[in-house]
Amino acid sequence: MKVFTKLLIVGVIGAAFVAFQWSGPTFDPVSLKGARVLVTGASTGIGEQMAYHLAGFGAQVVITARREKVLQQVAEKCQVLGAQKALYIAADMANPSDPERVVKFAVDKLGGLDYLVLNHIGPSPFAMWDRDVEHTRWLMQVNFLSYLQMAKTVLPTLEQSQGSIVVVTSLLGKISSPFVAPYTSTKFALNGFFGTLQHELSMQRSNVSITICILGLIDTDSAMEKVRGITNIQAWPASEAALHIITSGATHQTESYYPWFWYYCCLIRDWFPYFRDMSLRNLYKYEPFA
Repeated sequence: MKVFTKLLIVGVIGAAFVAFQWSGPTFDPVSLKGARVLVTGASTGIGEQMAYHLAGFGAQVVITARREKVLQQVAEKCQVLGAQKALYIAADMANPSDPERVVKFAVDKLGGLDYLVLNHIGPSPFAMWDRDVEHTRWLMQVNFLSYLQMAKTVLPTLEQSQGSIVVVTSLLGKISSPFVAPYTSTKFALNGFFGTLQHELSMQRSNVSITICILGLIDTDSAMEKVRGITNIQAWPASEAALHIITSGATHQTESYYPWFWYYCCLIRDWFPYFRDMSLRNLYKYEPFA
């Protein structure tokens, strides 16, 4: 009976969530025309696709990543696609001084910001944890602390523009999974920090909104290379994920999921722990003594 009750509650909440997704705020592409947007991790993958979508909407875009030559190519394509401005700045988020430098560059070049889209991540192996604490410490700087540094620097500007911070995170920041201990720790940290910051900004009646975008497996080259031969989890298109992030931020959603059905996984996470853990482990191919 208890299991049936839980399933019924999950179904009701899930139906309400789907109804909200369909009846929630409508995205107006015109709202992004001329918008001043800084996108991190924008040389490849989801970040690159976000830059192209924003360009198509006529936004003013600053993109950043580590590889300057690739950034230049992405910026040039953004100009062709219709961006009012397309600028780039190479930076390494493992360097504690770079996050602030990037924000100041974007604010200076665009005369302010309307959106900060935090999307960058550092490389981390898809493997059992090898007890390397130093790698985890480094990854926390790139995947977590640099996000905080950029948020701290940009908040005064966003207060003036009634702007938004859009945080790209992962289902692995909601549900623990094997092979990603350092990575998932950074994503749990992101969800915790920016979820708390949402509350605090609201209580302070701030003009700044925060959108947390929770993604499943996306078909970027780097992600596919890591999981090849290890899991058969379906990967979803980077271009669609990028558009979902942009529309979620532009409509000031508090939290969004792509694909949307991963929301159900978060609902049952604590209610059916045995089923959750068994299902997760069965998604991966692993031979401990191979």
